[in-house]
Amino acid sequence: MTLSLTRCPAPAKLNLFLHVNGRRPDGYHILQSVFQLIDRCDYLDAEVTNDGLIRRSNDIPGVPEDSDLIIRAARLLQQHTGCERGALLTLHKSLPMGGGLGGGSSDAATTLMALNHLWNTGLNQQQLMQLGLQLGADVPFFLFGQNAFAEGIGEELQPVETPECWYVVVEPGVHVPTPAIFGAPQLTRDTKPVKITDFPADEFVKWKNDLQSVACLLYPEVDKAIQWLSQFGSAKMTGSGACVFCAVSDESEADKIIEKHEGQWKLWKAKSLRIHPMMKKLQAKD
Repeated sequence: MTLSLTRCPAPAKLNLFLHVNGRRPDGYHILQSVFQLIDRCDYLDAEVTNDGLIRRSNDIPGVPEDSDLIIRAARLLQQHTGCERGALLTLHKSLPMGGGLGGGSSDAATTLMALNHLWNTGLNQQQLMQLGLQLGADVPFFLFGQNAFAEGIGEELQPVETPECWYVVVEPGVHVPTPAIFGAPQLTRDTKPVKITDFPADEFVKWKNDLQSVACLLYPEVDKAIQWLSQFGSAKMTGSGACVFCAVSDESEADKIIEKHEGQWKLWKAKSLRIHPMMKKLQAKD
């Protein structure tokens, strides 16, 4: 019998705010953020093989197999645990690359969760999070599995309650490379740290994305998207860009905003999540 898991969800995240508080000697930035899971997902199919090889069954434009985070995640888990099994992986992408939605990191986290289950490698959540950090600063959040107040380089996580709502997300059609934003001379790195207990009370803090002004300067299309979406609420960029989002109270309001757009951007709606859907999927398998 073939061991496999299909339609494993890799959800997007939104940064409800993102403050840059400083920079470490190794070049990593010290951040604070709230990560919000949403129900827009990539999907992974994973099939166990007995040849020890890690392969991808489909082409993904612009992502060579050896540099794909799902392949790197699978090989890292295999090496770390000494597992002799292999895997054939198929990734169904819908999240844009360079969009600030954490797509690649989420794909890697779902790969680790799926193969830890299929290979029966037995790592607990904390061990998976430590492993995931080797792949990227956002990977531990997706393995954490719930909305989080993040500090450090994004790996220090505490659970946080976030509003239940819908979001309208705009893809401005530009790819924003993270190093270009963090390396920009215009970036300020001195926002005063906040406390988790301040969130989301507006009277204490202006909840902003410190990377947004730099992205708007370097990529004017991001600025245009923010200006347009600001007609309907408090619009801001997620992550290092390029996607822009606005919270709305219900699905019908999201539909109305999307209908009003007549340009070239891609718009979609998403619902807030409390728990990573892959965790529910694995619980149902146990």
